[in-house]
Amino acid sequence: MERVEFRLSGSGGQGLITGGIILAEAAIIDGLNAVQSQSYGPEARGGASKSEVIIDKAEIDYPKVNKCDVLLSLTQVSCDKYLKDLRSGGILIIDESIELPERQDIKVYRVPIINIAVTKLNKPMVANIVALGIINVITNIVSNESLEKAVLTRVPKGTEDLNKAALTEGFKLLD
Repeated sequence: MERVEFRLSGSGGQGLITGGIILAEAAIIDGLNAVQSQSYGPEARGGASKSEVIIDKAEIDYPKVNKCDVLLSLTQVSCDKYLKDLRSGGILIIDESIELPERQDIKVYRVPIINIAVTKLNKPMVANIVALGIINVITNIVSNESLEKAVLTRVPKGTEDLNKAALTEGFKLLD
């Protein structure tokens, strides 16, 4: 496995920072190297936010994402802002509410991430966990078991069943 760079983007409050931490933790559980970094827009909750994760078998000598291999966008604003940083041949995972971009050099997955969180789970705040399931089905970057373990150690106590259900929904979305 070579270095894979992820950017999880959306608006503040969507749990993407937590999502990045969980993805990095799952990679570490699987014996891989991982680094995670984050940034918020000036508005914090509601403003643009991004979490970046780099996963590699080899030592990671530079912890910043330049051109990501995988971009997750849960809002139109974040997609518009970060699409230019997705490398040619990369993977774009967007919520179904986002317009399809006019790039022919990337693979696009447009899925009802937020809708699943709202309608099937009745909790919009678990969209980040649904998204992690989808990311892992597409990239197979970590084992599903490690991802579940990382989710269950990072989510607030008392929400484990809800978050496990959200992850399962993400795993099933592209069947």
